[in-house]
Amino acid sequence: MKIDFHIHVKLSKKTNFEIEHFNSMINEAKAQGLDAITLTEHFNTHRFEDVYGTLDKMYPFNNHYYNVDGFKLFTGMEVDVAEGGHILVSGPKDKLLEVRALLEDHLTADRFIGLERLFELCHPRGLMVIGGHPFRESNHLYHIDKELLKRFDAFDLNGKDLHEIGIQENIAKVLTLGAELGVPVIAGSDAHQMFQVGCVYNQFEGDFETVADLKEAIRDGAYKRVISPSLDLQVRAANYVKKLLKKKVEVVV
Repeated sequence: MKIDFHIHVKLSKKTNFEIEHFNSMINEAKAQGLDAITLTEHFNTHRFEDVYGTLDKMYPFNNHYYNVDGFKLFTGMEVDVAEGGHILVSGPKDKLLEVRALLEDHLTADRFIGLERLFELCHPRGLMVIGGHPFRESNHLYHIDKELLKRFDAFDLNGKDLHEIGIQENIAKVLTLGAELGVPVIAGSDAHQMFQVGCVYNQFEGDFETVADLKEAIRDGAYKRVISPSLDLQVRAANYVKKLLKKKVEVVV
């Protein structure tokens, strides 16, 4: 199975969920040879409920993933925490939406939930918790107490950061942090636009039906991270097209 653990299906937080944009992301993922993604839309995106509400009406679902014409779309979200980082949460949709409901009073920067409390909400519900882009200047995690960081199920080797920080530099930083803390490192494109899809992904032997199974395989190191040789071009193209598209769509304020 080839899977991306960090991907969005909206152009930005402020835009509406559009099925045409969703289809462009899924079609590109298939074209890039991926078998699955984890949908990690921002928990405080405009009309969060529209994303899963729309998909519920369109595709078969087993509480773990949507079957999008043979392509697996596992359920997740990206959560901001008070310490400043972005956290990727994934797992059974009923448990995921329980946590999302509990975050309803924590949607703005002055009220973001603390990381320790987020762990307390997620892990007992069987959700996987990944530390997103731990060295991104605007939303880094590396400064947080190490005992708390050790509770992550994985860190995110992020496609956008590989481009902006530098491939070798960012790999070294994230892998060193993971090794120091005993936390695995997985790859996530952080794509919001189709050109970025496939810039990084993870390759596992065999197939998986649940995030719990994927979590176990990650813990066992039974996968490899793949970085596209055209990563820099893909991210640059995606950034450019995203800016153009955002000028044309109606932005909700």
